[in-house]
Amino acid sequence: MNSKTSQPAQPAVSQSAESRFFNRELSWLEFNQRVLDEALDATSPLLERLKFLAITASNLDEFFMVRVGSLQMLRRQQNTSRDPAGLTAIEQLEAISQRTHQMVREQYRCLLKEIEPALQADQLRRVTKDELSDRQHTVIRQVFEQKIYPILTPIRVTGHDDFPQLVNQTMNLCVRLKGESDDKPKFAVIPFGRGRERIVTLPHEAGGYSYILLENLLEICIGSFFAGEMVLECVPFRMTRNADMELREDGASDLLKEMVEALDARREGDCVRLEVASTVSTETLSFLMQVTEVSEQDVYLLDGPLDLTVMMRVFEIQGFDQHRDKPWPSRNSPRIDATQSIFQEIAKGDILLYHPYESFDPVVRFIEEAAVDPDVLAIKQTLYRTSRNSPIVSALKRAAQNGKYVTAVLELKARFDEARNIEWARDLERSEVQVIYGVKGLKTHAKVCLVVRREPHGIQRYMHFGTGNYNEMTSRLYVDASLFTCDEDLGSDATALFHAVTGYSQPQRFRRLEAAPLGLREKLLELIDAEIDRKKHGQKAMIHAKLNALVDEQMIEALYRASQAGVKIRLNVRGVCCLKPGIEGLSENIIVTSIVDRFLEHSRVLYFHHGGDELVFISSADWMPRNLDRRIELLVPVNAPAAKSRLLSILKTHFMDTAKARKLMSDGRYVRSAVPAGTEPFRSQAQLYARISEEAQEAEQMRPTMLEPHLPSDVEKLSR
Repeated sequence: MNSKTSQPAQPAVSQSAESRFFNRELSWLEFNQRVLDEALDATSPLLERLKFLAITASNLDEFFMVRVGSLQMLRRQQNTSRDPAGLTAIEQLEAISQRTHQMVREQYRCLLKEIEPALQADQLRRVTKDELSDRQHTVIRQVFEQKIYPILTPIRVTGHDDFPQLVNQTMNLCVRLKGESDDKPKFAVIPFGRGRERIVTLPHEAGGYSYILLENLLEICIGSFFAGEMVLECVPFRMTRNADMELREDGASDLLKEMVEALDARREGDCVRLEVASTVSTETLSFLMQVTEVSEQDVYLLDGPLDLTVMMRVFEIQGFDQHRDKPWPSRNSPRIDATQSIFQEIAKGDILLYHPYESFDPVVRFIEEAAVDPDVLAIKQTLYRTSRNSPIVSALKRAAQNGKYVTAVLELKARFDEARNIEWARDLERSEVQVIYGVKGLKTHAKVCLVVRREPHGIQRYMHFGTGNYNEMTSRLYVDASLFTCDEDLGSDATALFHAVTGYSQPQRFRRLEAAPLGLREKLLELIDAEIDRKKHGQKAMIHAKLNALVDEQMIEALYRASQAGVKIRLNVRGVCCLKPGIEGLSENIIVTSIVDRFLEHSRVLYFHHGGDELVFISSADWMPRNLDRRIELLVPVNAPAAKSRLLSILKTHFMDTAKARKLMSDGRYVRSAVPAGTEPFRSQAQLYARISEEAQEAEQMRPTMLEPHLPSDVEKLSR
């Protein structure tokens, strides 16, 4: 199935019809529908479809933990205030429940009716208990007795008071046992815990792969846990807890300690969603609803495996490459000569990279080379999300051990990465890195690394600015821009930013950068107003923006004013968009599209015609109140002619997409872009990859053959 449109983003309530905004939560669900549409696309390889199905499940997990959890808190507080779309918390929860139940039904129909039958025909099969061969039964018994029975522990439960503190979003079994009388059964819970492998490989035919899920295996062997008892029912279930924790920084003398306590509180959050196998009896479901204290609206009865994120593990099974996309490995940028020092390359002129089409290695190399370069005096860097075994964190530690002055602004409040960042903070401090936990009341979301180097002409500052995290793993999947520069004004601004974040320095007026919450919002409004003013004076006026989210009311109203003045506006918004485009007299000059493809669109790129002067920026900030008012964010101008021209070409390519782009309609529907008759759909990601690959190949062919000496960073790597 190839879904042409998704469902309208708004419920049938009178307030939303009068509103100038789409509801944020329902707009987000429509984004997840666009991800689900990729799983529904019958023209895509089967395992790629399965991967997108797993992504939709992971997205919903976070949505319930954060957004639904917050709304349920408002409902309990009897808060009757309305959001910008005119909806109360209760109305939003009702609309979310209706839309999400519909989406979940579509997920399971896609899995059970389309993807799994097709994979089974090619010998990749999930086996149920009724399909097991004698040999597979034998293996299951062996696995259970040797690896499962000694580890898992059944827990007797009589009601809410003795219900165990189950780990958020982990699998559990609820077992109903025969009681002393038929109307009083006994119940037990078997928690799987976190990190338990759910896929159990079974004997299979040559060239094939068979597996059973752990919960189905346990159903077969469940009697072994309850000797002498009669098992009446064994049902998988899963709880999602509210993870929208509140951190009271003003009263926290030790932010690290406060964060640890906040994480503990998250583990005990209220249940906001209960997922149960649809085979559950009325009696057992009633018991689970009672002990988890959820309403019928929050219960999801599922026809297949719970927690479809497990399908990402199936996607990773070796073999079956015929059901995967052809790999798109990152290319080495022809703008960086690997035989030269990275600092020499940046000194030649600003360098723009576009990941993951181009390798993230130069970003890692920038910091690794700085760590061992005897002329580097200091490194200052922001860290928001990093990988588990981050080479960048390792390089910062090495730099400090080599006697360099190293400062890391490490954001402890990066949602769902808090625990990892706490460990990194402790580890960095042990290596004598100066660790700053950001600014009270704000998250440090800016992506900047500043290297101070001693050179013959004096002190030189080198910078990396990015739209994505310093994470070499996600850089292979996320579309982001990197800018390397040694521009004097940007170096001065970067230094001032770090002084303001790490010390008591009063924020100064920057030369070229703009930062939230100091002046970024005002700068954006000024740029929009400048286009309005030019249009009013009969000049050409245009705004193009590529964002992840557009929620902020003030920014949306500014775009409405620009549209009413006749400014042509094109927006590429991957996720939530609360702006209503195409409404006569309000937004008829605004076009909004969204691209969902094999790479996650994550770059923020802004363009203002500016009377033909063409201002281009990259940014760490989406247009949301949290980014503009409650985070440290950056807006970075791209002025070097080659870098600016390249970024404009990339932005134009995204707006040309007719293969994976959906257009947002004024009623909230997303419609696939029209393809002109007699032409092939234009797929921006494929076009960008082909173009960048061709550039890299041409540069490689023109490069003379020579012996390459090891750089200091290479020697350091070899010595480890």
